[in-house]
Amino acid sequence: MTAQESLKKRIRARMAKTGERYTAARAALLEQPAPQPSHANWAATPPHNETAIRENTGHSWDEWVALIDAGPGREAGHTAIATWVVEEHGIGGWWAQGVTVGYERITGLRLPGQMKDGTFTVAKTKKLDLDGTEFRELLNDDDARSSLLPGLTSQPRSKPTTKAPKFSIADAETGDDLGILQFRVDPAASGCKLVVTHEKLPDPDSAETWKQYWADWLEDLADQDR
Repeated sequence: MTAQESLKKRIRARMAKTGERYTAARAALLEQPAPQPSHANWAATPPHNETAIRENTGHSWDEWVALIDAGPGREAGHTAIATWVVEEHGIGGWWAQGVTVGYERITGLRLPGQMKDGTFTVAKTKKLDLDGTEFRELLNDDDARSSLLPGLTSQPRSKPTTKAPKFSIADAETGDDLGILQFRVDPAASGCKLVVTHEKLPDPDSAETWKQYWADWLEDLADQDR
């Protein structure tokens, strides 16, 4: 059942109950506040708020949890659940992914920042007063990149010409694998916007630690350009 079909079904049910015409019943339903979700039972907050998910999918978060539990279930896996949401409810691919991620967060199958493989990803963004082309050149130079990333070793994982280069990083002293780092430089007025994404982190504590690390790193980089 699509979101539109779900709404029509609710409208007809109200018409039968109240005797209202279609237009009046529809208006009344759309004006009704959405039922408050049972946040106390959620393991984590889903990516979209209650209003957005209901307007775009025809169901609240608690309704989606009940539907998926009764459908493919919690053991089905991300891909199977997303496919079921598309095929059984007529939800577009982007919103089907949002429903699936939200379901996984609410039920504790996936924590915020957690990827399908179980690892975590964090990202930080800052506008900097520097030339994007020059910064990419620094990233492509081994010595310059080493200065940019003190205490870390890095190996390129993408072509030098790519817009968002990736690097495998490790602890310079122990050699321990520390995940994958990606830099994306976007043009902005009087400078650029730098996005640092750190992938393949093992747990929430590591994710939080590195999120703060990159926030401080960006601040230091900004101070050097002032």
